[in-house]
Amino acid sequence: MTWDTEVDVAVVGGGACGVMTALRAARDPGRVVAVFEKSAREGCNAAISSGSLAAGGTRFQAAAGIDDSPRRHADDILRASGDEEWRPVVEALCAAAPRIVEWIADTGYPIELGTDMPRAGMTALRLHTDTGRLGGARLMRHLRALLEAHDNAAFVDEAPAVDLVSDDGGVTGVVIAQNGSLQRVRAGAVVLATDGFAADQTLVKRYLPHLGTPFYGGVSTSTGDALAWAGRLGAQVRNMGAGLRSGLVVVDHGTRVSPALPFNGAVLVNTDGERFVDEESKGYSSMAGVLQRQPGERAAMIWDATAMAATRESEMMRESLAAGAVRDCTTLDDLAACLGRTPAETERALAPLPGRRGLTAPYHLAWVTHGLLTTQGGLVIDPSGRVLDGAGEPIPGLFAGGGAACGLAGPHSDGYLSGNGLLSAFGMGWIIGNGRGPDPAPVP
Repeated sequence: MTWDTEVDVAVVGGGACGVMTALRAARDPGRVVAVFEKSAREGCNAAISSGSLAAGGTRFQAAAGIDDSPRRHADDILRASGDEEWRPVVEALCAAAPRIVEWIADTGYPIELGTDMPRAGMTALRLHTDTGRLGGARLMRHLRALLEAHDNAAFVDEAPAVDLVSDDGGVTGVVIAQNGSLQRVRAGAVVLATDGFAADQTLVKRYLPHLGTPFYGGVSTSTGDALAWAGRLGAQVRNMGAGLRSGLVVVDHGTRVSPALPFNGAVLVNTDGERFVDEESKGYSSMAGVLQRQPGERAAMIWDATAMAATRESEMMRESLAAGAVRDCTTLDDLAACLGRTPAETERALAPLPGRRGLTAPYHLAWVTHGLLTTQGGLVIDPSGRVLDGAGEPIPGLFAGGGAACGLAGPHSDGYLSGNGLLSAFGMGWIIGNGRGPDPAPVP
């Protein structure tokens, strides 16, 4: 077979998983690493995320007096997902997470513990974010700049992969489309680090028909190509009916409000004027299913000045406020008019649950609905990121992470916890990349 070029590690996809894989693998100066990105202009899901990194047992938590650990983190994820079969992968990712957060901070990225970022399902505050809350785009720019400093690594944009090259059951390379021609790239290891398949309506209708017609808040490049390539080699998939959903999407705007609002007293009221859920009990992914079942598949998120002060500096709230997606209601009568209910009905709907504080005027309101951000089903991998075939055996030369691999939500979208997406992407990139380069120090 004729090859156009040869590398040690070919990474398909330049998002969180792909860039982290390359950064770790490129630590060996004798190793040639290439990242083939479909379109940096179209973006990646990591870049449009909040950039929040979930990790248990970091020095940032210790400094804040928070007792946490990778095991506790893993147990929280598995309690939410119910997917005990996936425990080895979850535990491997959670073990890597604190080292990833601290390593990113040590590269000069401004990280802090989000002490104002409580989330449903987490028994400890463990979301780490950038100071200034500028989101995932800032983090991805930082990591890609670090990759540029490696002479033995290349980030090749507008170079989508179109297929894998296999020989005798193993993967020996990848086919890349660039400048109107196809190139065969030989590689000692191929890493599928693409996003999921949420932008492919055919696949979404096949695997997630129960979602109905949600707003799509992901990137256009999430077309599930890696599933077909690996599938032809006998790779397994699992949890294909799960997705990362959001019940925080603002109707007619497509922005989102902060997941911290319910923990600061915000309530949800449907179009019948009824409060229908304990808002703190649901993560934003599971809340999407609750909203889908409401009249008109929407509800009003209502909060006050105290909740606004606690959340307005998040990237999501800044975007919603800038888009004019939040209504201001000076009095209870104004709020009732926005809801189309009487003041008495509105007052009943706002009554705080036991142990919760009540909202006080002035109020803020945003009509929210459900959306799909990414998929969670994908290729079956082992804790080192190797893609497994139908017999549970590794396919030689093939690795996967990020949206290409099975995620952490379990079989249903309700099992997703905040931070799971970047945990699985950065975590598996870290694990795969370390396996392709110098051995890392042991993870406690």
